[in-house]
Amino acid sequence: MSDSTRVRAVVLRSQGAPVAVEELLLAPPGPGEVLVRIEGSGVCRSDLHVRDGDWPRPVPVVIGHEGAGIVEAVGAGVTSPEVGEPVVLSWNAPCLRCGACRGGRPWLCSGGSAGTHRLPGGRAPYRDAAGDEVLAYLAIGTMAERVVVPAEAAIPIPAIDPAAAALIGCAVSTGVGAVLRTAEVEAGASVAVVGLGGVGLSVVMGAVLAGAGPIVAVDRDPSKLTLARDLGASAGILAGHDGAETTAAVRDATDGGPDFAFEAVGTAGSAELTIGVVRAGGTTVLVGIPALTERASFAVYPFVDGGRRILGSAYGSTVAARDFPLYARLHREGRLPIDRLIEERISLDGVEDALGALRRGEGARRVAVP
Repeated sequence: MSDSTRVRAVVLRSQGAPVAVEELLLAPPGPGEVLVRIEGSGVCRSDLHVRDGDWPRPVPVVIGHEGAGIVEAVGAGVTSPEVGEPVVLSWNAPCLRCGACRGGRPWLCSGGSAGTHRLPGGRAPYRDAAGDEVLAYLAIGTMAERVVVPAEAAIPIPAIDPAAAALIGCAVSTGVGAVLRTAEVEAGASVAVVGLGGVGLSVVMGAVLAGAGPIVAVDRDPSKLTLARDLGASAGILAGHDGAETTAAVRDATDGGPDFAFEAVGTAGSAELTIGVVRAGGTTVLVGIPALTERASFAVYPFVDGGRRILGSAYGSTVAARDFPLYARLHREGRLPIDRLIEERISLDGVEDALGALRRGEGARRVAVP
């Protein structure tokens, strides 16, 4: 470990307990790996699920999976990315060998190392002060000053604000991709978006890019409704505890129900509302991921009788090498205002407080800038 680099990173040692910043030793990149200096890491609800124990994960682990930075070194055999290039990190680096990858669906890759939270060779990238292994969440663990990741996870992009670039790694690709890639929403289709965190607001931006209309945004926070309208939503509906009342309001705003309804919260209640609101022939797209124990139900007869559909959208059906540079270019052109999603720029020491704010539903996206 003589060539290791000392870095500060946000470590989760016990699920359900607070995260804390620690100094770790980061090993140099091996064959097929790259070293990236992180310039921005978004605080995502998936990080909160891991921190709170909703999704059982091995610990200790450096959390974070939504990051961007600059390549500082590459391991043997790496031809792309190159040293000095700005990159966005993909939390599902494809293995390029499994059936999903060979079939052109790398977002469903089952052969990568992300699920092990280790690098492809099986090693953990970090050691702590006691010399013990520390994992990296989804093999990238972006809440650190520097990371070593598989080269396939580091996607070169046109240079943009690193905090905005970081959000391309998860929220933007998940939300915009749900519209453009998973659902393939056509121009003129009516859209409802339930839940206006970073992903839901990205769904709104994706619907605007698709030329959809009307676009109806639904949330319990009036400030998020205002932001959604600023991003192009036609109307905002303040959700109440009465799902039937909220459903009626959405139907009124979309002439009987939307063609597409996107769920971006990740709870059984919001999934049930979204499934129940679409018009005959319409499509519900489930984007938010709930706790593992969550179950939802719906009335089957009207769903079948109305020829409705449910789609699950994993990572916005993203092909990172194709979509990350596209979203960065759209941002540079002013057509994808990712920066509007940034609620606050924080230090690594502020991540635990940011997770608390996310748990309370406050604001859109906070980005840690190491």
